[in-house]
Amino acid sequence: MKNRTRVSSAALLLFALAAHVHAATDEGSVTGAVTDTAGQPVNNATVIVQDASGAAVGEAKTNAEGRFVIAHVTPGTYAVVVTATGFASGNNITTTGTGTQSAVSVSLAKSGTLDVQVNAKRLDRARNGLSPETGSSVYRFSQADIDALPAGQDTPLNQVLLQAPGVASDSYGQLHVRGDHANLQYRINGIIIPEPISGFGQALDTRIIDQVNLLTGALPAQYGYRTAGVVDIRTKTGEAGNGGSIDVFGGSHQTLKTSADVFGTQGPFSYYFSGSLGVNNLGIENPTASANAVHDHTRQGDAFGYMSYIINPLTRVSLMFGTTSNQFEIPNTPGLQTNFTLNGNSTFDSSQLNETQSELNNFAVVALQGTNGGALDYQVALFTRYTRTQFNPDPVGDLLFNGVASQDFHSNSANGAQVDTTWRLNDKHTIRAGLFFQQEHAVFDDSVNVFATDADGNQLSDQPFNIHDSSSKTGYLYSAYVQDEWKITSKLTLNYGLRYDKMDEYVSASQLSPRIGLVYALTPTTTVHAGYARYFTPPAFELLSGSTISRFNGTTNQSPSSQNDPVQPERSHYFDLGVTQRLGSNVTIGVDAYYKKSTNLLDEGQFGSALIFTPFNYQYGRVYGLEFTANYKQDNVSAYLNLAYSRAQGKQIDSAQFNFDPDELAYINSHWVYLDHDQRVTASFGGTYDLGRTTFTFDGLVGSGLRSGFANTDRLPVYAQINLGVIQHFNQPLVGKFDARLLVVNAFNRVYELRDGSGIGVGAPQYGPHFAVYAGITKHF
Repeated sequence: MKNRTRVSSAALLLFALAAHVHAATDEGSVTGAVTDTAGQPVNNATVIVQDASGAAVGEAKTNAEGRFVIAHVTPGTYAVVVTATGFASGNNITTTGTGTQSAVSVSLAKSGTLDVQVNAKRLDRARNGLSPETGSSVYRFSQADIDALPAGQDTPLNQVLLQAPGVASDSYGQLHVRGDHANLQYRINGIIIPEPISGFGQALDTRIIDQVNLLTGALPAQYGYRTAGVVDIRTKTGEAGNGGSIDVFGGSHQTLKTSADVFGTQGPFSYYFSGSLGVNNLGIENPTASANAVHDHTRQGDAFGYMSYIINPLTRVSLMFGTTSNQFEIPNTPGLQTNFTLNGNSTFDSSQLNETQSELNNFAVVALQGTNGGALDYQVALFTRYTRTQFNPDPVGDLLFNGVASQDFHSNSANGAQVDTTWRLNDKHTIRAGLFFQQEHAVFDDSVNVFATDADGNQLSDQPFNIHDSSSKTGYLYSAYVQDEWKITSKLTLNYGLRYDKMDEYVSASQLSPRIGLVYALTPTTTVHAGYARYFTPPAFELLSGSTISRFNGTTNQSPSSQNDPVQPERSHYFDLGVTQRLGSNVTIGVDAYYKKSTNLLDEGQFGSALIFTPFNYQYGRVYGLEFTANYKQDNVSAYLNLAYSRAQGKQIDSAQFNFDPDELAYINSHWVYLDHDQRVTASFGGTYDLGRTTFTFDGLVGSGLRSGFANTDRLPVYAQINLGVIQHFNQPLVGKFDARLLVVNAFNRVYELRDGSGIGVGAPQYGPHFAVYAGITKHF
């Protein structure tokens, strides 16, 4: 009995095992991966395999790599349904076979952000449609382009723009586009941000940029106020999800800068915040050829915020704000001789001068932007800006060297509104119209210590006395425009319109300005653009002063001339013609020619001790030039080259004449002279090479030299600067993604002079940077 029982149990066990093996051979399995929309794995997601009736036949969880396996699935067609915390559900269809594995992938969108992203992109397209570019020249920098520069997002904005054609570098971080002195307009998300007073501090951090476009040439009627170039910035937002970064950057000249940003979305609300703090010992260009400047420490900090709330799928309200606070020591030139006597003393070590300047710039904007999803787009914005600059002299040294020690405080507040609309009349015509209003209030409060002089300017006393010089003024700007973008054919687009500008400041003036531009697709690879614009450019109100110069007569601060006609707005005719050619799929080249004829051409000079510029006019002006640009991109290699030729001239100064020496003024009134920022030839170039996780990058500048000498009759020598960088991208366990970079500035140490202290409105010598090494690390989270 026992033996028979044992034999039966063994037989039953063998039979059951054989049946299980046969069933397993008939079954299949489902494997796969779950990722988010950015391609990142989703951990701990629930994966359920459902049959045609909706019944679950298998379930699993994803691992840290987003992978899953569900075994013992009978051959057939199934739905794979995936759910995960913080994500919208996803699904896919798969078919299993006998004894085989079926692979499937599922992508999940973050819950609560999917509709926000769709609506935000719709509204972004509507906002971009408010800003046409027809007929003008446009140079674009994406976030990826900026990241690929040797210094990446630690590159100051002015140095990013130097990589565009026709942009020349100057002292104190100034830029000159196509032969104009500054005259740049800054827009953030389509809204004009009034310029600050600051002469050399950067008011906007490159880190906030998602894309920046530089528009030049014959601009459409929408663009006025500042017209040499429009710096159109589209900021980063939090609409794509949650994250941020921390960046530490430092190196030569005791440079240390820490930056961070954070962004995210919660339902219809999204946000982006950024900030940075930094110090270094090369805040302003060195006035000597030495490697290290004397007395040039700077502290700089900035913050930016952008918040938006999608009221409904067609309407969004946004708020953005920014603040920049910079403090600078004014660098010294050792070995200078004093020119005056103070309290019986006439000696002072010029390397020990202690002049400083502080700058503050705050702005805020609230905007309502929307679309009806078809014919009408609009944006209504209210903005405010406050800026101030204070120069603190060395109370002893400045009197001994200059005969003047002036503490200068300038502030300016601006408030206004901007309205832009687009109406798509039909397939052929898109009508755009808008209004702009701005009120500014400027305050000047200067405390000036001077010596008494005789009629020949000789010092009469070694005891200084103080003259308080203060004034204030409120000014207004009004603008309106209307234009039609007419698609005449599929290849030819014509944009024509009118703009009206009026100013009521130190002078009152107005102008009606026609604009016309066209773009013609000559062939699938060749595009021609041409345009004409009538421009009306008010002087920078924040730089004008209503002080009475006669109060300084008989002192060491007496002006060389008593003539002080008010600064006028510039009126000009601008012509632009260009062609872009694609050579295959990898190379694009372009050529652009321009000519500007001006009345009351605006220029600016640094005439006093404070590093603040003063506007003045040439009664006649002419600027013309030619630009060439080339871009190459293939696989892991990219490169660009820009080459520009420019001539900028003026004749007969007819405002703020008191700033000029009589001999120089007489010469300019009877001769065409080159503007101080005229640079005959300017070139920029750069490129990147990706090798695995390593990026090698470089950029460079070449210039034929800015003007110098009496009435700008001479020029400085040719200069060149090449910067090299290497970027290593890491993705390590536990640490995650981060980038490290090494940067060499002026790699070949070509010491060059931007300014030599001579020329019209040039205050002091300025040298370009010496060889310097910096390193940075950026952690993304």
